[in-house]
Amino acid sequence: MGSGGKSLRAMVEDWLAPAPGKSVRVSQFKRARNGAYVCVEADNVAGHVSMFFFRHDDGSWCVFPPSQKGPSMRAA
Repeated sequence: MGSGGKSLRAMVEDWLAPAPGKSVRVSQFKRARNGAYVCVEADNVAGHVSMFFFRHDDGSWCVFPPSQKGPSMRAA
C-alpha cells in the first residue's frame, strides 16, 4: 500500500493509531544510497506496537521496501 503523498506523521497515525496523549518514538533510523527506513513505536489501545516505514525514490513513505534495481545491459 502506497502513501498517496502522505507525510510520515500521517502514515504513522493511520497505521499505528497512537493513543491520545501517548508518545510515539523513532526507535531505528537508517539512511542509505538506495533509500531510508524508520522503525516507529507507539502505544495504542491494543498495546505497544512498532512498524517499519520505507522511503521510496519519489520521496513517499510506504510500509514495504522499494524494489531493488538489478544490473541491466543495453545494446549500443
